[in-house]
Amino acid sequence: MGRVWPGSYRRPHRIADLRVFVGKLDTELAYAACSLLCAVIGAGYDLTSRRIPNAFTLPAIVFGLLLHCGLGGWRQLGSATAGGLLCGVIFLLFHLAGGMGGGDVKLITAAGCTAGLSLVGPLLILTSLTGGVMAIGVALYHRRLKETMVNMYTLAVHHGTKGLAPHPDFNLENAQALRLPYALAIAAGSALSLGMLIVRR
Repeated sequence: MGRVWPGSYRRPHRIADLRVFVGKLDTELAYAACSLLCAVIGAGYDLTSRRIPNAFTLPAIVFGLLLHCGLGGWRQLGSATAGGLLCGVIFLLFHLAGGMGGGDVKLITAAGCTAGLSLVGPLLILTSLTGGVMAIGVALYHRRLKETMVNMYTLAVHHGTKGLAPHPDFNLENAQALRLPYALAIAAGSALSLGMLIVRR
């Protein structure tokens, strides 16, 4: 009779745990890939028509919720809802302050719903970073970096005293203001989030 080593009975459990982990990672990749697809389509609308229609963003939100519910049940549906709400509320603050369009708010909500709560942190951070880099690039291209930095300071002082009230000059209604199709930043943040997941594999 062969010898049974202590702890050998735990091996099937470890294999099962590994399979669960791999399955979860594959599901997260699917969520992140669908979130990227959503963001890329939104960026296409933003670049071509300078708006992101409700006819796309609202079905995209529903798709993200159904995707999570279908693959992960009610628990994942809750994760998708929380992820979308978190993204939407954060971007809504910028919209109320006059610095972001409503289409961008709905697009990041759709991306958050599709990505799920566990991926929302990297999505928001990477989107913010890429948005900042793109904004600097736009300002450099138009040779208005110094002016932009002064305007940012003015905005910070304004919102520090007036809260979310839009600045009378520096807002989306000002035709002279530099504009960045922010859906591009959302798409870039989604792509980087997916890339991070692939590297983790």
